[in-house]
Amino acid sequence: MRDQRRQNVDGIEEKVLLIKRVSKKITGGNYVTFSALVAVGDRKGRIGIGIGRGQEVPPAIQKAISYAKKHMITVPRRGKTITHEIRLKYKAAYVLLKPAPEGTGLKVGSVTRVLLDLAGIENASGKIIRSRNQVVNTYAIIKALGKLKNFTKNK
Repeated sequence: MRDQRRQNVDGIEEKVLLIKRVSKKITGGNYVTFSALVAVGDRKGRIGIGIGRGQEVPPAIQKAISYAKKHMITVPRRGKTITHEIRLKYKAAYVLLKPAPEGTGLKVGSVTRVLLDLAGIENASGKIIRSRNQVVNTYAIIKALGKLKNFTKNK
């Protein structure tokens, strides 16, 4: 993962998760493009991801950021953690996310740490089983965060 973070004027932070160089055989040589996986979030419960493809890296990143901003989701939180435990299967990945008490920190790995951090979640533990593909893991975490329910008491 590249460590590239930028803060936009509207308070949305951008993080490049993965850049891949894709080569395709054509008559006369190779056709090379780049693919970028980007996460955006405002640290207040909104997060989005996007994949962009282009002839060069900067246009691919810009396309990914544009898509991610248009498709942001709201993550329900209880304090600085998630509302409840969630288990989810997405393609080859099995995701387990659990809330954690205050002061625990993020006990998660891979892209999960970046996504929860951009969503403003500071205390959680979790695991991704059976998948090492960062793109699939990213979509699995987003799907899991989208299925969280908000438990607010009505008075």
